[in-house]
Amino acid sequence: MEGKMKAAVLIETGKVEYQERDIPTLRDDQVLIKMMHCGICGSDVHYYEHGRIGDFVVREPMVLGHEGAGRIVEVGSAVTDLKAGDLVTMEPGIPCGRCHYCKTGNYNLCPDVIFFATPPVDGIFQEYVAHPANMCFRLPEGMDTVTGALMEPLSVGFFAAEQGWATVGQSAVVLGSGCIGLCTLMALKARGVNEVYVADVFDIRLDKAMELGAAGVINASREDTVQRILELTGGEGVDLVFETAGSRVTTQQTPKLVRRGGTIVMVGMAPDSELVYDLGTVVAKQATVRSVFRYRNLYPTCIDAANRVPLPVKSIVTKYFPFDKIPEAIEYNIKNKSETVKVVIEY
Repeated sequence: MEGKMKAAVLIETGKVEYQERDIPTLRDDQVLIKMMHCGICGSDVHYYEHGRIGDFVVREPMVLGHEGAGRIVEVGSAVTDLKAGDLVTMEPGIPCGRCHYCKTGNYNLCPDVIFFATPPVDGIFQEYVAHPANMCFRLPEGMDTVTGALMEPLSVGFFAAEQGWATVGQSAVVLGSGCIGLCTLMALKARGVNEVYVADVFDIRLDKAMELGAAGVINASREDTVQRILELTGGEGVDLVFETAGSRVTTQQTPKLVRRGGTIVMVGMAPDSELVYDLGTVVAKQATVRSVFRYRNLYPTCIDAANRVPLPVKSIVTKYFPFDKIPEAIEYNIKNKSETVKVVIEY
């Protein structure tokens, strides 16, 4: 398919402008997708504000966005399982398929992965995207592309639950009720963990956690999270602790919240790569500390869960913006953090 399209390009820190680009040319194993919806992730906001995340630095103009879904308009000659007209969501990382990590099933750890909107790779805040067919997943009948786009953060939540070996009868606390925290809550509920407490400092987010089935919520700006969890669990703590807020305070709280023999899962990333951590308590409790980096092999599971359980994934969307208002959408995210869970772009 030949022609031109618009792309929203991060030109410099704090500045996105629209450029006209060629519609991507397909390889044999790819499909061409007309984008319909894309979520704004915290990483998009971070690159917009700071131009970097850790060692990933935006050195050249780059298209943001990696949580997307749309309609296939063309398929490559080698593609047999998808067709024009299919609604699909795209897993945003393309692993090499050759390294140790890919060959052992841990492709999320591939050092050569090509991941949307991770410098220097362009993302999907553009009208058309070419993507390998084997990383695209057809949406079931009745599932819209808003829900499809949210399979990306939901996969993070499901991977967190998987890393915690979450199962029926356990108790859990989720620290942070932003998009990833709420997706973790939904994943835990889907796996049969009904006693899930959620802590945050924003009431609007905590209200949403209650709507999604939290057993209780804690506003950490008014209550001591550790003290309240211990009260709720008879002084034992919970089986599973999920740190999704990415703050120093919540990271340091995790050993105090977990019960003996329990599991701590680090999902968020604190701003300081090194911090004081009570490893003595972790050892004394024989607790396990695990971490999450993106996800692997979970898009089909998440699509099925969202469709069959069903999970009210779309309910976490706070506001929609049209494609031509992406700069305004990012600024809205920054200025309305206390009121925002997820902003979605409509193409």
